[in-house]
Amino acid sequence: MRGVGQGLGAAALLLALPAGLVAEPPEPGGVQRLPLLIHAAEGPRQLRVEVARTIPERRRGLMERDHLDEDAGMLFLYRDTQSALSGFWMYRTLIPLDIAFIGEDERIAAIFTMWPCGSANPSECPVTYPGVPYRAALEVNAGAFEAWGIAEGDCVSWPGSVGHCLPSAAEEGVGPAE
Repeated sequence: MRGVGQGLGAAALLLALPAGLVAEPPEPGGVQRLPLLIHAAEGPRQLRVEVARTIPERRRGLMERDHLDEDAGMLFLYRDTQSALSGFWMYRTLIPLDIAFIGEDERIAAIFTMWPCGSANPSECPVTYPGVPYRAALEVNAGAFEAWGIAEGDCVSWPGSVGHCLPSAAEEGVGPAE
């Protein structure tokens, strides 16, 4: 029954996303794009993100890009929880980025800004370690999270996520009165 419950949660999440926001099939040789919502105190922030699920997609990331649209980003998804000591680097990445490490509960556990590494030697590029376990990571333009009022503890949802960001019946005002 666990799989059924997760399927219902994912279906409910899709219904909670604004109309027209559905996953796009990957372009030939490209990665899939998904709508993503960050549920912040100042209200939800909608992005369209590329998804890196495979080792080659995650290894490539946003390398060699000279531009990232304001409402875009890259979501790195993992099947298993990643160690707090499993970090990201900016080797061959040309634009400064913010990264949010997202925990099992789909909440942002840590946010960092990462700067391009100009070295041709990858071992000379610094690694950003989250210091917390994570199941996903979201990269956006540097300064975007602060400008959008997004902070640690905010919830992130996308098609296929478990649905931790969905409000409970009590939060929606349909639960029993106290």
